[in-house]
Amino acid sequence: MKASKVAGISVKSLSAEGKSLATGLRERKRQETRERLTRAAMTLFLERGFEATTIDDIAAAANVSRRSFFHYFASKEDVVAAWQEGAASALVAEIVARPADESMLTAAENAIAAAVKRLDPAEAAAMSRLKRDNPALQARDQLKYEKLERALAEGLAQRARTKSDRSKARLVAMIATGAMRVGGESWIGEGAREKPEAFVKRTFDAIRAILK
Repeated sequence: MKASKVAGISVKSLSAEGKSLATGLRERKRQETRERLTRAAMTLFLERGFEATTIDDIAAAANVSRRSFFHYFASKEDVVAAWQEGAASALVAEIVARPADESMLTAAENAIAAAVKRLDPAEAAAMSRLKRDNPALQARDQLKYEKLERALAEGLAQRARTKSDRSKARLVAMIATGAMRVGGESWIGEGAREKPEAFVKRTFDAIRAILK
């Protein structure tokens, strides 16, 4: 049996389009709720501390139920991990957008500087101290740097033209990630007085001096 038509458009097509729109709306609402939970959690972690913040606190601040929280995250640590993954994705986008004539090391430096420039220094410092003082978050931080290195390598590899360049991309990603880790620890150790992007430049200047 042929599908009936309304104003020349099949009812079947209208139904499929309606389902697609409904699916898109659900996914958008789901993403909005996930982002709301993440923002609420990070705000509370910085205000009260990680241990003092409960899942019920986060759910209430995001205006969702405790049960809804577990539809998106398995634990408080997972919320921090999600926040960090967003930063890695933004970094890859920054690298891909860098001018083609930049070297891989320069592209990595400029992308990292652009990414950290968007951060609130006080918030970034508080989050770093929060992770430093919590064993569970320290373990997750190790995974963060592993993911960040892969993300950097992926972004740099998109700039590669040869097999040799692709191998170089992995090495630059490893060096840049190590620089971010050591530099970040130094930045916090020095009281986070310097602008993050200025510290990135100083760190990469030190890398170039070593590689000469």
